[in-house]
Amino acid sequence: MKKNMGSEKRKKDLKNGVSTRVIHHKENFTEETGSIMPPIFPSSTFVHGNERGFDYTRSGNPNFRILESVLSDLEECQYASVFSSGVAAITAIVSSLKAGDKILCEENLYGCTVRLFEQVFNRFGLKTQWIDFTNPNFQEVISNHKPAMIWIESPTNPLLKVIDIEGICHFSNKMQIPVVVDNTFATPLIQRPLKLGATLSLTSTTKYINGHSDALGGAVCTESSVWMDRLNFAQKALGLNPSPFDCWLITRGIKTLPLRLDKQTHNASKIAKQLADNPAIKSVLYPFRSDHPQFELAQRQMSMGGAIVTATVNATQDQTYSFCKNLHYFKMAESLGGIESLVCHPATMTHASVPREIKLKIGINDSLIRFSVGCEDIEDLSADLNQALGKIY
Repeated sequence: MKKNMGSEKRKKDLKNGVSTRVIHHKENFTEETGSIMPPIFPSSTFVHGNERGFDYTRSGNPNFRILESVLSDLEECQYASVFSSGVAAITAIVSSLKAGDKILCEENLYGCTVRLFEQVFNRFGLKTQWIDFTNPNFQEVISNHKPAMIWIESPTNPLLKVIDIEGICHFSNKMQIPVVVDNTFATPLIQRPLKLGATLSLTSTTKYINGHSDALGGAVCTESSVWMDRLNFAQKALGLNPSPFDCWLITRGIKTLPLRLDKQTHNASKIAKQLADNPAIKSVLYPFRSDHPQFELAQRQMSMGGAIVTATVNATQDQTYSFCKNLHYFKMAESLGGIESLVCHPATMTHASVPREIKLKIGINDSLIRFSVGCEDIEDLSADLNQALGKIY
């Protein structure tokens, strides 16, 4: 009965549009002051027996709770837990596993995720198996390996592979295998992994959620109270908590997420077409282009194509590097999702820790570049690309 009442309340809360909900969030701790923006609570310690149940910031803080409330509302789910970074969020999930457990992973994951699995958790007896989840035989692979967990990204970093989340979850849920989806590239505005059957939806809030390149954070959303307890335990026991100030910044940033993402996605679609039409570019990957290998799936699974464009340049590594450096508005940097446009050379930046033979096997070569498209005027971004492309040869 309580579950049904909670579900009905959530449906009532979701009657407003998403832009309204991220601005006028329910939890704000401003009742006594009338403050439009929630304050920062930098205290490490709280007096025992306070009305809201806080004791020590490592295990909870008003700014954590505010951000968690906004994120669960955005994801339209019951629970959210925030962490100090995306990597901390990954650590919280994996800490629930034990030595000998196997994680079945999409072969194209964020480089730091690969490094964490292969160079850290591997030493504690955790096993990883890397497969191509766009291969239609994934059901057979899951049945053969019987993993303790499945870990995917969609779209993937940096190759923008679109994975059939619903298909994988439908099969895995019957085997009671939890599925983690890193939804950083898409955000809940473009893709809802939990609605597609995922157990956990992970995001680096450093990226689009915050959107201003000035705070680190990570979050995990779920409908499972069991997983929420595990995540909260990890946050406290492993010291994976964020800072109140970073949570405040991310809460501020999320208020403009719908506006930013709409502009960024519009710009990205234009950039993808411009690159595809230039002879200096060998190939372009963008989920909502009809030549994308998983275009039809992307159309079903995502509401927009997102703001990341990946391209292969008809050039050597040195020429590709020079192209990146010759850009003016696209700063060469590893991150993504901010209001400013960035360009990245994955082979030597985000995926530098991945062995070269593996990078080449999955398609990350020395001529591959990844654009995180920002909110600048499209005419300026287009002109910047043209002048840099003209210098390649």
